[in-house]
Amino acid sequence: MSHVTDLIPHRPPFLFVDEIVSESADGLVAKRTFRADEDYYKGHYPGAPITPGVLLCEAVFQTGALYMAKLMAGQGSKEGVPLLAKISDVRFRSPVYPGDTITIEVKKKETLGGFTMMSGNIKNGDKRVLNVDFAVAWKTPEGAPTA
Repeated sequence: MSHVTDLIPHRPPFLFVDEIVSESADGLVAKRTFRADEDYYKGHYPGAPITPGVLLCEAVFQTGALYMAKLMAGQGSKEGVPLLAKISDVRFRSPVYPGDTITIEVKKKETLGGFTMMSGNIKNGDKRVLNVDFAVAWKTPEGAPTA
């Protein structure tokens, strides 16, 4: 199975997927453990740390990016990066704390005009954490490269 950083451009400290657990033609499952020493816990919230919801969403989007990278490689296209195009219907159901390991699942719903519509969810054990619908485009990056 491919390593996460072989497939997507995200790198620490902005990488929120540790490993791919399984994959299928229409989806992918990944895992992430949130470590207590991660910087954002110092301010969210001091004395009572909780994982920011936006970072949980990002973990889903990065899992979607992994799925797209595998899909595009299977179609012979390695050029390009996944770009988030739309987010809708985010539902937060329970918090994630330092030390928790989450399971992230994405499923392809449909592809229309260069956009892949997906649904994603996170579970912490058997507890539902969040659900989100989103769309991703696969694009060749524009702009100047950075070091």
